[in-house]
Amino acid sequence: MKVAQIQMKVSIDKEETKKRVVKFIEDIKDENVDFICLGEMFDCPYDINSFREYAEKEGGDIYTFCSSLAKEYGVYFSAGSISEIDDKQRVYNTAYVFDRKGNQIAKHRKMHLFDIDIKGGQYFKESETLTPGNNITTFDTEFGKMGLCVCYDFRFPELSRLMVLEGAKVIFVPAAFNLTTGAAHWNTMFKSQALNNQIFAIGTSPARDHKASYKAYGHSIIINPWGDVVSELEEKERIMIKDLDLSMVDKIREQLPLLKHRRVDVYNLEKRL
Repeated sequence: MKVAQIQMKVSIDKEETKKRVVKFIEDIKDENVDFICLGEMFDCPYDINSFREYAEKEGGDIYTFCSSLAKEYGVYFSAGSISEIDDKQRVYNTAYVFDRKGNQIAKHRKMHLFDIDIKGGQYFKESETLTPGNNITTFDTEFGKMGLCVCYDFRFPELSRLMVLEGAKVIFVPAAFNLTTGAAHWNTMFKSQALNNQIFAIGTSPARDHKASYKAYGHSIIINPWGDVVSELEEKERIMIKDLDLSMVDKIREQLPLLKHRRVDVYNLEKRL
């Protein structure tokens, strides 16, 4: 499975965002990639005051744009995440995935809201604007079952494990860690979730913009089921393309059968509605 991660800066203008996404995809159209990935809130400044302003209903402009790109280029499109608003005026941080025909095959509303107050570091409270989602999200592709979550969700091992128990061999994570938590935890988190669940973990971030109020860490990354870094960017705008051998998942799970060795007679993790 050939994956392209587009690490791009976030524009305050949605039309400019669309033009730049198309430009990036045009640059790689001859690479025959299977999946294209964008970062968290790729079309919206990562700011509490912007989430409601930029929010769209499902089926809106950016949604339709992403669906049409998937169909036009014949790719699976992990469309980062966008700000979504529902009929009750609740705002969500929502990730969509579209198949090669432009059909929506996954939707994940960020479950864990990023509310932090680090002394001498970052203060941010998503819950001031956003509503949490409640669904564990997996989806089927020609390559097998995949999982999807958004940024802070990936810190919670229970969520990743539930996706894996549903059959996920790859987890896509649009994310925008900041300079404090990114430097401290980004690599460690992706490695731990990948090796403990024996999956490919794909984290796609916006590029860092020093002029923005929220400065993303960048460093879009892929970790394999053994916990090795397959590829990692720095903080600048760039596209990263990698071929992933998904047979490695089954090989690692056979050689080191962690999932089979779980003591479900003693403990069990259940999906509850």
